[in-house]
Amino acid sequence: MLAVQQQPATTPEQPSASLPDIPSNAPQHCPGTESELAGKSDACNGCANQEICASSTKPKGPDPALPFIRERMADVKHKILVLSGKGGVGKSTFTAQLAWAFASDETTQTGVLDLDICGPSIPTILGLANEQVHSSSSGWSPVYAQPNLAAISVGFLLPSAKEAVMWRGPKKNGLIAQFLKDVDWGYLDYMLVDTPPGTSDEHLSVVQYLKESGIDGAVLVTTPQEVALQDVRREIDFCRKVGIPILGLVENMSGFVCPGCKTESKIFKPTTGGAKRLAEETNVELLGAVPLDPRIGKSADYGVSFLDDYPDSPATAAYLDIIDRK
Repeated sequence: MLAVQQQPATTPEQPSASLPDIPSNAPQHCPGTESELAGKSDACNGCANQEICASSTKPKGPDPALPFIRERMADVKHKILVLSGKGGVGKSTFTAQLAWAFASDETTQTGVLDLDICGPSIPTILGLANEQVHSSSSGWSPVYAQPNLAAISVGFLLPSAKEAVMWRGPKKNGLIAQFLKDVDWGYLDYMLVDTPPGTSDEHLSVVQYLKESGIDGAVLVTTPQEVALQDVRREIDFCRKVGIPILGLVENMSGFVCPGCKTESKIFKPTTGGAKRLAEETNVELLGAVPLDPRIGKSADYGVSFLDDYPDSPATAAYLDIIDRK
């Protein structure tokens, strides 16, 4: 299985060495969003976040949601973020296939937390598009694709699949906090967190909310072309600035494999060396490369496990090799 190590919880007496409450694009002497000087110190002059920080009515100090999140996350053994920085590289599809693979062992409890608030696709990919979240005395109940595979997404809360989500940062952050503190996940062996493109609100929020519970690490997904690799480099920098361990890099859509003859053709040519070169440059482990298979998209549309339906595909072999890497 992917090598993950449970991170020790951070207590108030032992503050984290990283400061996830400081934006990744902040000036060098940023006081942090929880400081009384947020938006008011000399270092804040010229910062894009200055007005937001200065006008915030949120009480400074520890977020009151953190103790509740820590209590919920106490029963989650491993927490893994799936990141990229680039849209359209297959993060959600990879997250779903990883979840199906973990859940293929009936003794492994798996949960998927969909943080792509403006473009939630996990409900469709897991075959849960028409499901809704229900409340109970213990909180929101996640939606189950099978007895040991649960998911939560804003997609379950929308009146229709056509509904646009047009929220500013504070509302997004509030929903993320609710997903972590109000959802009755129960015991989980793995929580996989599917993230949107970029290094902004959703990413900073989940890191801040889970800093006391511990994040085991991040899997970064890219495609071979340089335009995708540029954003992944930024994501690597983000992880290192906020102290998220990087479990490895996955090259998705690395080539097209014909389902009939199994011949592989390069669709997105790695003009600058692809994920392999990036892994070498940044000292990040390359977990593997997943070739294009048109049936992956079909499985995602129908909400079924590609690994179960097409066990002989080279893409299935690549997925399983990544999972069993260590």
